[in-house]
Amino acid sequence: MIRSRGWALGLTIVLGLWTVAVTVAVHAGVWVVSEGLLALGFGLPRSVWPTAGWLVFVLVAVPALLLARLCGVPFARVAGRQWALTALFGALLGTVRLIPDTYHEVYLALLALVAGLAAVVHRFTRGRADRADGWLLWLSLTIGLVALLPWLWVGAFGGQLETALAVLAAVAVAWLAVRPATALVALGGPLRSTWGGTAVGGLTASVGLVTLVSGAGEPGVQLFALIAVPALAFALAALARRGRPSVLAMLAPALLGPLALVDPEETSLLLGTRDMAWWALIGSLAGLALALLVGALAVPATGRIRWQPRFAALAAVVAVACGVGVYASAGRPGFHGEHLFVIMKEQADLSGLRDEPDRTTRIRKTYERLVTTAERSQAALRSTLRAKGIGYTPFYLVNGIEVDDGPLARRWLEGRSDVDRVLFNPRLRPLPAAAAPTRGDLPAPTAPAWNLTLIKADRVWSEYTTGRGIVVGSSDSGVDVTHPALRASFRGGDDSWLDPFNHAPLPDDNNGHGTHTLATAVGAGVGVAPGAQWVACSNLPRNLGSMANYLSCMQFMLAPYPPGADPMHAGRPDRAPQVLTNSWGCPSVEGCDTRSLRHAVDAFAAAGIFFVAAAGNTGPGCATITDPPANYPATFTIGAVTRSAKVASFSSRGPAPGNLAKPDLMAPGAAVVSALPGGGYGALSGTSMATPHVAGVVALMWAANPTLIGNIEETRQLLLTTTQPVDASTSPCGQPDTAGAGLVDALAAVTAAVATRPSP
Repeated sequence: MIRSRGWALGLTIVLGLWTVAVTVAVHAGVWVVSEGLLALGFGLPRSVWPTAGWLVFVLVAVPALLLARLCGVPFARVAGRQWALTALFGALLGTVRLIPDTYHEVYLALLALVAGLAAVVHRFTRGRADRADGWLLWLSLTIGLVALLPWLWVGAFGGQLETALAVLAAVAVAWLAVRPATALVALGGPLRSTWGGTAVGGLTASVGLVTLVSGAGEPGVQLFALIAVPALAFALAALARRGRPSVLAMLAPALLGPLALVDPEETSLLLGTRDMAWWALIGSLAGLALALLVGALAVPATGRIRWQPRFAALAAVVAVACGVGVYASAGRPGFHGEHLFVIMKEQADLSGLRDEPDRTTRIRKTYERLVTTAERSQAALRSTLRAKGIGYTPFYLVNGIEVDDGPLARRWLEGRSDVDRVLFNPRLRPLPAAAAPTRGDLPAPTAPAWNLTLIKADRVWSEYTTGRGIVVGSSDSGVDVTHPALRASFRGGDDSWLDPFNHAPLPDDNNGHGTHTLATAVGAGVGVAPGAQWVACSNLPRNLGSMANYLSCMQFMLAPYPPGADPMHAGRPDRAPQVLTNSWGCPSVEGCDTRSLRHAVDAFAAAGIFFVAAAGNTGPGCATITDPPANYPATFTIGAVTRSAKVASFSSRGPAPGNLAKPDLMAPGAAVVSALPGGGYGALSGTSMATPHVAGVVALMWAANPTLIGNIEETRQLLLTTTQPVDASTSPCGQPDTAGAGLVDALAAVTAAVATRPSP
């Protein structure tokens, strides 16, 4: 039995440091590993997150209970027991992380339930906590509201149900923290020094809150709560010097910030280093600073000022007014919940359209059949949605409806006989400020770069064509229309650019990805078909899309229309581009399943529009081409090679689901130099960079032989039978599933296309 106060204090300090270090290291470490695997196209099993919580419990509770058991000093015994208890609570709450991110409402409901039940059991077994003093209750609430202020600035609320459940979860978790936080704060009470007592009580309570709060919030969100919330223990300790503060009133608003105002799906670094993760980090650091500042101010404020309950209540009212002011002026008012995408059971019959000899007539008939089917089959569901006061947006390319409602509507929608299935349709919450687009620091190329000479595009220009007369459509992050490489080739008119999100009147790009890929297809000095024109649509405003995002742009490519017009009735199929380049994929986190976009891609094939898409960057594993639209037979799927014609390690491999042979073809995709916003140039890597090479080659083929335009099957065969060899020797997946038919050869493909031209 340890009875020395010095040893007890020393062991308690070591245990506190160990507890914080283990909790932060385990949770942050798992998150970093998760982000790394996501970048490679993989994901951690959901069971890893609860396992991490229970690992923290074991690593903390064992030494904490040993300290409580072997130490005879009350201070150390209380700290050990309470830290073990908060670690247990954190592990219990962390178990709820078995619920996937896309079921956020379910997660919040279960978090509130588990926290509430645990609080009830603890209260039943240990007795009720003392009621807070009236004036300290109001001051506790004031401090909690101050801690909420940064989140009202950086974040945005989700849906109404989601927000209500977040409030319940925050209250339940704060309630669970009441007894252990009160017991730990009280450890500073015997010290005569106000500052010393506040420091000791605040430190011991903050350690306990670290382990408890680590269980609150989905992966990523809990890290921001870990930064911002535990430091409020110092304010609690300061108020406790004057009476009984309210742990619930102080912690609930602070927990509400990350739980309600941060979307867990948007904390991924895949969205960029200046996206929601960045702003949540700023919010949590600001919350930490405010917590420490308020804790420091609370010592003299409560010691020298005689607070009347009405003055303390007035302080809370002022804090509420400040919160409203921040939210209204600097925040993003309103609710920004997820939507649903309803796929109808009936899809348009497009048979026989490929036999139509006239391309314009073929596209028009495709458009008319799609729209007619959608209007007829959606009528009953639209009427029901209007009667219920639920907003919706109809789509025709895939016969479906985006529904402005969340999980409560999903069950009754799935029960309808005219509905095939209902998918989640993620909607990005707005940010305080947009991230700056990627800029290029390289000068304009003075000669064709290696990627163009590798596929022999430069020889096609001198011997055949530059692609004049063909229009290439790009669905991506946007396009910088002012860039010298792209300015002159924009088709123009009121139906050549669509921005469904920011409604920019002229093509722009807040990311850089779209400018780079399109310029590789048609850009002057860097593009495969510099004589071709382009149209574009923004479907990836922040590198996270959805069914509705992608379909909005795909419909625009089939039948362009002016901004603000109805795509189902104002479409102009005669203005459709001939070739589409698509450097994107729709994984499950964006709401898609493997069948989501197949009808849309099949419609382009029926209309005679060549659809090229990226294989993905989840190599070198086999069977990693899984996300739409790369996994469909009608998609011409492109992998990436290096400048030595070796398959790039990141390039996804086949087979696709259903044992479908993919990719179809390879193109340069490693360190490809192309245009970037602002007039510069830069090198990027990925199958995104490879895809526009093939779109450009198709533009060259169809410009050289216009009789091939719309003949998808013959064009595919010409591309597949005129390839160059690819080095796939290090891949275990086999040649067809690693490199398809080989490396695209623009000169051979165009030569073969010209050879099929009818004699005059």
